[in-house]
Amino acid sequence: MKVIEQIKAPVKYEMELFEKKFSLAMSSRVALLNRITHYVVNRKGKQMRPMFVFLVSKMVASGEVNERTYRGASVIELIHTATLVHDDVVDDSNRRRGFFSINALWKNKIAVLVGDYLLSKGLLLSIDNGDFDLLRIISVAVREMSEGELLQIEKARKLDITEAVYYDIIRQKTATLIAACCSLGAASVKPDTEHVERMRKFGELIGMAFQIKDDLFDYGEDKIGKPTGIDIKEQKMTLPLIYTLNQASEKDRRWLINSIKNHNTNKKRVKEVIAFVKQAGGLTYAVTQMKKYQQEAQEILLSYPDSPYKEALLLMMTYVIDRKK
Repeated sequence: MKVIEQIKAPVKYEMELFEKKFSLAMSSRVALLNRITHYVVNRKGKQMRPMFVFLVSKMVASGEVNERTYRGASVIELIHTATLVHDDVVDDSNRRRGFFSINALWKNKIAVLVGDYLLSKGLLLSIDNGDFDLLRIISVAVREMSEGELLQIEKARKLDITEAVYYDIIRQKTATLIAACCSLGAASVKPDTEHVERMRKFGELIGMAFQIKDDLFDYGEDKIGKPTGIDIKEQKMTLPLIYTLNQASEKDRRWLINSIKNHNTNKKRVKEVIAFVKQAGGLTYAVTQMKKYQQEAQEILLSYPDSPYKEALLLMMTYVIDRKK
């Protein structure tokens, strides 16, 4: 059995029911919109975010989920999908998970409007049901994701990202959404309890490890859907590179910055940068930091009684670090 199937097993029924509820949540009276959302739903990825919602909910409430849990999972997936649609416009990307992106098929104007529609559907799903605590969690996540993206753009221009700023960026850009999934799962069944904050922290730590792993792919040999060196070409300052810059001599540092700023489309130069980062121990350092976040997350989980849901979450943590793409 694939790892994802093993993780999903304790919430298989909930995930199947969720898919039906999610399709309904996306429906509209506009035929074009329905055609596009149908395209989106049929090209779903691993659905890790709703899985987090259901696994956390069942772990903290001894196997219990309720309608609020389904709404929480739907809201997070609507908001996540909206951000992906908007991201593809911002990045001028024509592919998403191997399929054409919305903007590639229906142009930017329609993609932006579809993203706005999904965002409003998510917010209204919470408002119409009085889930204001869940709405607050997701609204904070949307604000942080936007701030993280803008902070990264601002810093990429100057290439002056410190390790502390890098952690800020990935916490806001990536970790905040996984943190929201986990706190939504807890809040849906145990509102106003310490579980909500504890699970938020757990999700944030997993998200940090997840993003560092993503950054490591840029230096890998495997075919993972994005070409090696793409972050360097896009002048993204990731942890292996930041560590290397901090350790490098003034001469090497100047060469690295010049390579990233002025020669980032030269394949030979990008390969040289990758080799330099590997040799300087940038990857080893990033792996060590990633495992620290995993360890902290694991300690939070171990404070809960044993259950199939806890086991699945522990497996999810291992998957985040061991995955090949």
